Amino acid sequence: MPDYAKIFTYEVEGLSYTVSLYEEDGKILADITLTEGSMDVNALYYGDDEFSGTSESLSGPLNLNGTSLEGEKIQWDDAVALSDPGLGSEGDEKETYLHEGDTLTVELGAESLDEVDIFGIRATSTTTEDGSIKAVSDDPEEPVDPVEPTYEKVFFGWEFSETGEPLSGTWILDQEPDPNHYGVTALPEGTEPTFENYLSYYASDTVWGDVDLLEGVAFYETDENGTLQEVFRFDAPEAGFQSTEEVLDAYYAALDAYEAESGTDGADLLAALSIDMDPEAEATAEEFSEADDYEFV
Repeated sequence: MPDYAKIFTYEVEGLSYTVSLYEEDGKILADITLTEGSMDVNALYYGDDEFSGTSESLSGPLNLNGTSLEGEKIQWDDAVALSDPGLGSEGDEKETYLHEGDTLTVELGAESLDEVDIFGIRATSTTTEDGSIKAVSDDPEEPVDPVEPTYEKVFFGWEFSETGEPLSGTWILDQEPDPNHYGVTALPEGTEPTFENYLSYYASDTVWGDVDLLEGVAFYETDENGTLQEVFRFDAPEAGFQSTEEVLDAYYAALDAYEAESGTDGADLLAALSIDMDPEAEATAEEFSEADDYEFV
């Protein structure tokens, strides 16, 4: 997914969309995504928040005449024509006709993202009462990078028992024990213990971990009582993993499923560790707690 810098939103009864701006290869691009309804995107308008100078306009049905913001007439810095109104013979297969969930990417003529503070869309064949819109969006959201959960210990499992206990594989800790009498594998000093960093280290020339050997990956944390607990795990597909990218994709899918089931997002993942542990799971966790000082190979 692109690294979005600004996200405009628009919502009326029967129709809603987002316009997400980003820079790529020196170009300013806009992803227009329908979140509800459908519409034929005929023209785009944008400008900064200084209403001075001549306003750009497209002729005929592509104009955005009459739009204002907080009672002040908008001065548009640029306009982009995309299509004429009417679906014609193409029907809902028309390139600029968006269904719910569709995204249309358009290059803007702006030289900088700072030049886009207001965004307008002229659309027809919309699922609104009037059947068309002259939409204006301002005050864009600036996305915040999501917080990646971190883990105290990760087990890259080559074999698990029928009841799910780790049998063979590689344990990696977030920090090396001091003293490290048993040569426990740990992330290099100063490495943030996200799964992506664990996986990169597992597959590095230092550990020589093969992803195609993986039967599954399990994540552990120590709760407030000092007991090692499994947070969650994910299994390899039947054909196994072929690359670290496949392992990472499976991790994020498992994390999404965990968050959906528990109602916990990644940033709050560790706060849910000690909730509803059953006696058998707690006993298993205590057994692995005693095994902290060695690595399965």
